Amino acid sequence: MATDYDAPRKTDEESSEESIEELKARRHDKNSGKVDEDEAEAAESFELPGADLSDVALEVEVVPEQDDEFTCMSCFLVRHRSQLADAKKMICKDCV
Repeated sequence: MATDYDAPRKTDEESSEESIEELKARRHDKNSGKVDEDEAEAAESFELPGADLSDVALEVEVVPEQDDEFTCMSCFLVRHRSQLADAKKMICKDCV
């Protein structure tokens, strides 16, 4: 949509008067506040994060840091020594 920047601008009073008139017109419209969708029906289709996972068993093998790995002191990810950018600060190439 093209905007005419040379057109005179409306003052705050004029814009607030128009918005009040629009609100008054909408107040008389009976369907303006209604929503066609049932909230309960819509809520049933969503699965919220943090669901009850108490019956789920996770099996993950935790392996200690290897000799050819280091932990970045910026992002705290375990990286291979080839990713080491600063040996003094122990920072990986992605964090430099």
